Amino acid sequence: MTRILPRSTPEEQGVSSAAVIRFVDALQREVPGMHSLMLLRHGQVIAEGWWHPYSERMPHAMFSVSKSFTSTAVGFAVEEGLLSLDDRVVELLAADAPEAVSDNLAAMTVRHLLTMTTGHAVDSVDSVSVADENWTRALLALPVPLEPGTRFVYDSGASYLLSAIVQGLTGQRMLDYLAPRLLDPLGIVGATWEQSPNGIDAGGWGLSITTEDLAAFGLVYLDGGRFAGRQIVPAAWVAEATALQVENGEHLPGDDDSHGYGFQFWRNRHGTYRADGAFGQVAVVFPEQDALLVLTGGHTEKQSSLSAAWEHLLPVLGAAETLPADAASQTRLVETLARLAAPTPSGDASSPLAATVGGRRFVFPSNAGRIASAVLDFAPEADTLTIVDAAGEHRLTLGHDDWVAGASALLFGEQTAVAAAGAWADARSYIAEVRFVETPFAVTLSFDFRGDEVVLGVEQNVSFGDTQPVRTVGRS
Repeated sequence: MTRILPRSTPEEQGVSSAAVIRFVDALQREVPGMHSLMLLRHGQVIAEGWWHPYSERMPHAMFSVSKSFTSTAVGFAVEEGLLSLDDRVVELLAADAPEAVSDNLAAMTVRHLLTMTTGHAVDSVDSVSVADENWTRALLALPVPLEPGTRFVYDSGASYLLSAIVQGLTGQRMLDYLAPRLLDPLGIVGATWEQSPNGIDAGGWGLSITTEDLAAFGLVYLDGGRFAGRQIVPAAWVAEATALQVENGEHLPGDDDSHGYGFQFWRNRHGTYRADGAFGQVAVVFPEQDALLVLTGGHTEKQSSLSAAWEHLLPVLGAAETLPADAASQTRLVETLARLAAPTPSGDASSPLAATVGGRRFVFPSNAGRIASAVLDFAPEADTLTIVDAAGEHRLTLGHDDWVAGASALLFGEQTAVAAAGAWADARSYIAEVRFVETPFAVTLSFDFRGDEVVLGVEQNVSFGDTQPVRTVGRS
């Protein structure tokens, strides 16, 4: 992998290694489900780490961080004279506009899409059916009960419409439009973006890139649109997109979601701002400190991670330009970052019950969930779990006290990179965990053996829906 950003030590860039260690320790304590971190000052990476089995080479689903890339595409289109912020949405997307256009829909502009002030009372994307072939038409057909510009309502459908507008104006999907303007200059290779059924990038979600790719993007915004001495993003757009464009709360001291919104960027406390994606994907820009923090994960503790940054990093990021070398702390920081790992299921590698239940096929009721049957095979080096569901057969290798890499269609219906591990929690209960390592998602399966029966529990770590464990009884 070609490294696209220069490296340095914390002290060379005026940051205490001991403070960075305290920040990492706080994440370890308070934010279960971390996947990676990267801290930069003065354009130099001064700390980086991945919680094994996640790694620097893996792309990661960015969810709504995608919105900030969409904003950047709009900025390029504005700079190139293809549109203005006051252009009306129904005119830009006339082919998909409804026959009867309400006054509020007619008043909706590009600016309203960027600032999440479209006039919708809820996120419009929730009203789009998976059966809709044309999401643009479905979104524009929705009622617009509020006057655009009067109220902030987080709206991923607005970001999708921005993507549709960019594609309509340029004749290119947004990912291709961004490639020569942003991705190629930043050295971002292999980015992917989920699309609607008719081939429009999702805009508000769906981008997958690496941690370092996201850091390069954040660095462009930190440096006023410049990268490696070259102006990449128009400076005026960087300033406008990251400024307070609309209020979205009462600026509560403990809530960084209430400090305003820009053009698909969130404003935070302490004069900072961020690109933000569900389940822990953030790029936090510290303009006054010339610093950047990038985190990825699979958790719901975003505020805890931001609060840890304010407590442990903010006081030291702007304190000095350089510090004396601290070899002992630097060594300890490197060792701390190298040891980062997601915990495997705790327990024993074997149980006397393994000889009885190993290799037996347990069948589950057809109405009890997706899993139709499961077989566990036990071996000294690693165990094997074979599951049959509606998508077919899935065979997973489960490491003992370590993650075993593989691929599975278990969660998404198509082959996706995974890492899996398993252990006996007690004499009759076995736990298997499968991490879908290019996403925030993980699934834990528990098997409680009771003679010819097994109680199967299935739990997902994070979800946009219900994460309550599902339990069902299977028979051999």
